[in-house]
Amino acid sequence: SRMLGLPQTEFLKFFEVFIQVGAIFAVVFLYFKKFFDIRLIKQLACSFIPTAIVGFLLYRIIKTVFFEANVLISFSLITIGVVFIIVERLKRKEHKSIAQMSLQTAVFIGLAQSLAVVPGVSRAGIIILVMMMLGFKRDESAQYSFMLALPTLAAAALLDVVKMRNVKLSLNEIEMVVVGAVVAFVVAYLSMKWFVDYLQKKKLTVFGIYRIVVGIIALVA
Repeated sequence: SRMLGLPQTEFLKFFEVFIQVGAIFAVVFLYFKKFFDIRLIKQLACSFIPTAIVGFLLYRIIKTVFFEANVLISFSLITIGVVFIIVERLKRKEHKSIAQMSLQTAVFIGLAQSLAVVPGVSRAGIIILVMMMLGFKRDESAQYSFMLALPTLAAAALLDVVKMRNVKLSLNEIEMVVVGAVVAFVVAYLSMKWFVDYLQKKKLTVFGIYRIVVGIIALVA
């Protein structure tokens, strides 16, 4: 919204939160059958808890300080982009699947995901990086990051909605919110499918370069 010159009104804040519902439903729709796997649920729970604790404790700082720090965002974009490239060059052979993940490893991944409270640090990106360094396949790492988004985004959205429970919307604003959520669902669903397919054949190097370029542009803009 800052790049588009839009004022941070109560409606815009609500809109930014509610469109996450579309992305949440996209994850459910895409991986519905997998969520019946009890072991996977345990893994996701172990990964989610550390993030939930950090997010809850740092909620006010994240919202009032971090998201106003443009230099920090640019630095994070560039740094993680560089790490993407380094990991792709130095990583060891990938062979592990999600089914082989121990609960201890799941907790470690959750701790790594906690770094995403810093703006510019991609939640999915940091999970994929850590899992690749632990020997997991790229596409398996991406799928786990998307499935872990379900409890993570849902909890974050719920916390924000509770904070904004007194916001009143007009009929026109409600329509915009619903349209935004539907668009978010479609885009998230197609993006996740494409990204997993892409990582079965390609590397993350191009995404590292992309983050570096965006970070530099944001820094000088």
